[in-house]
Amino acid sequence: MTSKVRIVVVDDHPLYREGVARTLSEQDEFDLVGTGETAADARRLAMELQPDVILLDISMPGGGLSALEQIVAETPGAAPVMLTVSESEADVISTLSTGARGYVLKGVSGRELVDIVKSVAQGNSYVAPQLAGQLLVAMQSGKAQGPEAALTAREQDVLKLVAAGRSNKEVALTLDLQEKTVKHHMTSIMSKLKVRNRVEAAVLANSMWPDIKG
Repeated sequence: MTSKVRIVVVDDHPLYREGVARTLSEQDEFDLVGTGETAADARRLAMELQPDVILLDISMPGGGLSALEQIVAETPGAAPVMLTVSESEADVISTLSTGARGYVLKGVSGRELVDIVKSVAQGNSYVAPQLAGQLLVAMQSGKAQGPEAALTAREQDVLKLVAAGRSNKEVALTLDLQEKTVKHHMTSIMSKLKVRNRVEAAVLANSMWPDIKG
């Protein structure tokens, strides 16, 4: 039997936190193991409960970015996802560069949130579509045209699948590679494209190949 995805939700607005918690706990494949409302709660719950995914608000007491930094450093097995109203480019870039695996706006529907959490738990990354464009502009600032020219044919194959939302394991199966080989390719791809993580690589890939589909 496949183990459930362990989730923690931290947000200082009780009604919103309870609504998110209820939505996720109703899914058979999820196990909501804890909730909190401050950065201190986030750090404590991450260390004590070792969740697979932890949802964080940016504007919580103590600061969501501070909580994110501590969780990334102390609980690397937890995938942090920012769930926020902020559409600030600075917030998107700072959280993703710190180690967030997702950036979700609070206007998202319950069904969409469930799908995003499932995807992140499988090793994928996510950025709200309405923010991806501004993130791309920031990433491309100062970059030469045609960044795909720096990639080998195999690296392009890997990147297209990652941009379509595939995990390293799924990419490996599709291309008949070892999962560790896919990881090596991704390291090389991120270095060549001068991006900091899979999210930025995927956003850039979607600008190079607009017909990529998940």
